[in-house]
Amino acid sequence: VQLQASGGGLVQAGDSLTLSCAASGRSVSSGAMGWFRQAPGKERESVVAINWSGGGTHFSEYSKGRFTISRDNAKTTLYLQMNSLKPEDTAVYYCAAHRNRIATGSLGDLRMYSYWGQGTLVTVSS
Repeated sequence: VQLQASGGGLVQAGDSLTLSCAASGRSVSSGAMGWFRQAPGKERESVVAINWSGGGTHFSEYSKGRFTISRDNAKTTLYLQMNSLKPEDTAVYYCAAHRNRIATGSLGDLRMYSYWGQGTLVTVSS
């Protein structure tokens, strides 16, 4: 599975940005995909994640109400819509995938994911 993340950039506080993650190679249509982020000097943390089938989503506390997740019908591209961005959202955002469904309670655990994209930098200026 190859994951290609895109859409990062420099924005101002309060702006919106949409990240995309395109999956290719072996299918992840029965598995899970998610977004994680890593700010300078901090550990990688979960943002949002979803099981492609069977239900189950995960939103971190800071993403609730500001970030939304969506996918295309072919289940090959995951989108992260980020609204009302704050300087503390500045980080490298990584997409991740797993070919099998992940228990909802574990969707935010980065150890559950087998495949990772290269990351896309989001910088939010104040």
